[in-house]
Amino acid sequence: MPVSPTLAISQEIARRRAAGLDTVALGFGEASIPVHPELVRRLAQSAHRGDYGPVAGAPELLEAVAGYWTRRGVATTAAEVVCGPGSKPLLYALFQALGGPVLLPRPCWVSYAAQAALLGHEALLVPTLPGHGGVPDPERLSAEAARLRAEGRPATTVLVTLPDNPTGTVAAPDVISELCAVAEEHDLAIISDEIYLDLVHGDTEVLTPAEVLADRTITTTGLSKSLALGGWRIGAARIPERHEAVRRQVTVAASEIWSAPAQPVQQVAAWAFTEPPELAPHVEASRALHGRIARTVAGIFTAAGAEVAPPTAGFYLYPDFAGRRDELAASGIGTSADLARVLLDQHGVATLPGVAFGDLPERLALRVAPPMLYGRDDDQRWQALASKTPEELPWIADSLAVLREALSRLV
Repeated sequence: MPVSPTLAISQEIARRRAAGLDTVALGFGEASIPVHPELVRRLAQSAHRGDYGPVAGAPELLEAVAGYWTRRGVATTAAEVVCGPGSKPLLYALFQALGGPVLLPRPCWVSYAAQAALLGHEALLVPTLPGHGGVPDPERLSAEAARLRAEGRPATTVLVTLPDNPTGTVAAPDVISELCAVAEEHDLAIISDEIYLDLVHGDTEVLTPAEVLADRTITTTGLSKSLALGGWRIGAARIPERHEAVRRQVTVAASEIWSAPAQPVQQVAAWAFTEPPELAPHVEASRALHGRIARTVAGIFTAAGAEVAPPTAGFYLYPDFAGRRDELAASGIGTSADLARVLLDQHGVATLPGVAFGDLPERLALRVAPPMLYGRDDDQRWQALASKTPEELPWIADSLAVLREALSRLV
């Protein structure tokens, strides 16, 4: 199995830049927001904490995370929370505990199917409805679950991403309700990856599976997107009483793999998950920046003939060049991998092909992540965060101009 495509493209961007090759970085899904100074100060205050602490997380962190979900309409106790070094290892431990087969949306984040494969579990991808990324089409999900049960290998789990990576969309409440009904009918556990939940743009209505089926839904989150703390590695899972055996198995896996989350980071996260007033404007500014730049980039792709679902959350978009297939075929482009390779090698624009997200190879889709346009250093990123028109800042405007020219030449 190769290195995760998202991390591989990050390394390739760094390699190209070190070699002096200009590169518009639209491949790696890093929030690229400067870390709030109060978070830095509190981390320094806790740096002396060298103890391991409880496997599931420090009591104050578990209480803070429980409060975070309770404020979102999902009553949660500290005993239902397990924390780890990022949500990614927690997802792996959940897949291990729940077993397979696992039902995933198509397209979906690169690591879900990869983690299932590492565990030897079958992962089946069910197409999503247009504009409702991250959630398998409930009707097709039901049919797939029924097929697996008839074959004597019933699915254990359906995973949803709300909001979605790679499409930057949010499934509508009625789609979530229908998915929950299917999960009940086929006795599926629901894993709801909500790492982007606090980055919903505007007044988009959101209904989470746990608001419908609190006892059946396992929810994961973290601070890597809303507060851009990806490198600090802290995540949390809400595992309700119905899944007590799963929670025990996840805790056992944690004890043997990562022991406990890093204590200094836990202390800061315990404060951050209370959503203090010091951080609220920072999250709101990042939400506005992500939304404005994502919509700007979506407009550039649309002008080049791509079909793009309007991004409504997070900082991704998923343009599809199906309407320009003939022009692209004349240039030897027949798959999403071809499309991403030509954009990078010939035009210096780094994206990821849809096939990396489980999409059909022949679908000419790309996962585009604009945040690395915000700046090469914190000074530029602070300016982008404060600007009402960040797309007009010179370093962002220059990258957008290169993208326009690249797409113009491409098609």
